[in-house]
Amino acid sequence: MEAGLWQAKRRRAEEVHVGRPRRSCRGELVQWDTSEHDGLEGRGPRLQLVAMVDDASSVAYGRFVRQDTTEENLRVLWGYLERWGRPLEFYTDQDSMFTVNRPAPIAADEAVPEELTQIGRALRELGIGWIAAHSPQAKGRIERFFGTAQDRLVKGMRRAGVCSLEQANAHLEENYLPLWNRRFTVAAANPTDAHRGLRAEHDLAAILSQVEERVVTNDYTLRYQGKIYQIGREEIRAGMRGGRVRVESRLDGTLAVRFRDRYLGVQERKPQPKSAPGLKVRVEVRKRKCASRSGWMDSFNLRKSPPLWAIVKAESPTPATG
Repeated sequence: MEAGLWQAKRRRAEEVHVGRPRRSCRGELVQWDTSEHDGLEGRGPRLQLVAMVDDASSVAYGRFVRQDTTEENLRVLWGYLERWGRPLEFYTDQDSMFTVNRPAPIAADEAVPEELTQIGRALRELGIGWIAAHSPQAKGRIERFFGTAQDRLVKGMRRAGVCSLEQANAHLEENYLPLWNRRFTVAAANPTDAHRGLRAEHDLAAILSQVEERVVTNDYTLRYQGKIYQIGREEIRAGMRGGRVRVESRLDGTLAVRFRDRYLGVQERKPQPKSAPGLKVRVEVRKRKCASRSGWMDSFNLRKSPPLWAIVKAESPTPATG
């Protein structure tokens, strides 16, 4: 180094994740995520734990599900809303259930139409905000909840002999969540609860469903998932033909169709039966009966007639002689 052959390199400063301070009020921000850890340890179906943890107090709510789908997450959201009300914001990762991953715009000023997932639409209709986390460290509260659950919850279910989805949710609701909320939570800095109650317009069955739009055809039908639905005659209103209706595939398996602010009675219309392939239909063609043939042209033959000059000569008058 004294001869100048080696040069000391500067060490790059290591990036240290700084913990984010908690929100002050309960219900300001709720972290929402799913753990894929096999809680039953092979004693039953492989389950996943969908959980919601309050950022200010770490109070938790969750349910075991068979698959981490939009439908199952909507069911967990329903249970949270009925228990505590509407928080101000949810904090999740950038999974496709929560955000639409679209390519970056080509130009900085390019207008990009807003697209919402089913959960994003439901949160907007409920008046709940959504924040995307950009790293697992940003969801530290719920990650610690999952870490503790993979130890204490799994051991508790092992001792209790839990081996089904129903038993797992019963143990979670009756044993583990009360334990967590009693021993591993803190008091919020501000005692005010920021949760808001559900109002009359917050119909959870309608909002927490698979919602799509369809166009009403000229015969007052609509197509949905390969089926044709007929709108009842008594339900027809002005402006309906060619208009758009809201189709709600609800969590209980029913289907609801709404035009503006009115729900319509619809019935599935059975498709018309088609003829069997290869079936040939014999069509009998009747021949037309003609009247008896006239014989007035029987003696008419151009080949046997005299030449034209002879006919003209015979028809021309004979000149008079004086």
